[in-house]
Amino acid sequence: MHAVDEEVLSRVHQWLIDGRSCWLATVIGTWGSSPRPVGSLLGCDRDGSIVGSLSGGCVEDDLLEKLTRGELAAERAQFFTYGVSAEESEKFGLPCGGSLLIVIEPLKPEPETVEHFAHMLERLTARQSVTRIVDLKAGSFAYRDVDQFKPLLWDEDQQLLEHTYGPRSQLFIIGAGMVSKYLAQMASNLDYRITVCDPRQHLLDDFDVPGVNLVADMPDDAVRAGASDSASAIVALTHDPRIDDMGLMEALKTDAFYIGAMGSSRTSANRRERLKQLDLSDAEIDRLHAPIGIAIGSKTPPEIAISILAEITAVRSGTSPARSLAAAAQTV
Repeated sequence: MHAVDEEVLSRVHQWLIDGRSCWLATVIGTWGSSPRPVGSLLGCDRDGSIVGSLSGGCVEDDLLEKLTRGELAAERAQFFTYGVSAEESEKFGLPCGGSLLIVIEPLKPEPETVEHFAHMLERLTARQSVTRIVDLKAGSFAYRDVDQFKPLLWDEDQQLLEHTYGPRSQLFIIGAGMVSKYLAQMASNLDYRITVCDPRQHLLDDFDVPGVNLVADMPDDAVRAGASDSASAIVALTHDPRIDDMGLMEALKTDAFYIGAMGSSRTSANRRERLKQLDLSDAEIDRLHAPIGIAIGSKTPPEIAISILAEITAVRSGTSPARSLAAAAQTV
């Protein structure tokens, strides 16, 4: 889930707690080009407050006007399409003759609705997935806890929406040094939820990157508690094997999609030998990216951070970093 969509759920929940009726709109399909992907959320209330985005164009203003006038989703959830014609697409800022399919739900501040969204947020905070089921014909909604993320499902015939909310991609950084600062700053621009773990409190006190969750704990405990899912990338950057190895020992047993450790080739070889002595299997140790990052000749902390984030991005997208470099070289 993107940070902005998680913010939508949080704001909707707060509006309901405050006794304010509101609407939740979900992008369920697009035709042609669209600035926002399927699953994007927007929330708005009767006072005109808006959180989130559906298109990045003029759809939001027009939708709010229709909702407050009672022209859409006055009492029940409703399916609606923007941009059916090229003229409408241009009017609403949808490029290349695109169209936007959305479901809009009116929400009232009733106890069961408040609890419903509280549960959504609890699951996301715990880095777990949950599916919302919105039945437009019955005028009902429910949730179902699930083990993993699933693509959004819209059944037009049944007028049934199943939208799974999964945890945001997380970058879990072991060590609060200079490389970690640059990496955290860069990763925040890619919408990662960032956690920095270091048992050395004085280093955390100087870690001044906004929006980062700081954990003063041993990394094995912290990884076990909050970075064991498949939406997490874990990097060890302290250069202190007493800290890094403890975190890696736990990380290599998790479902994290990326695990890396900073150090030279010699340092990395020695680390692998130490990990073998900690009863990790060859298959587990083979998951480790070390030396960390793509080989771009990086020397300075920001250059190292770029190489790390590039490799994480490649692994996350299912692309081999080696193939990426070869392809790039052929285009130069």
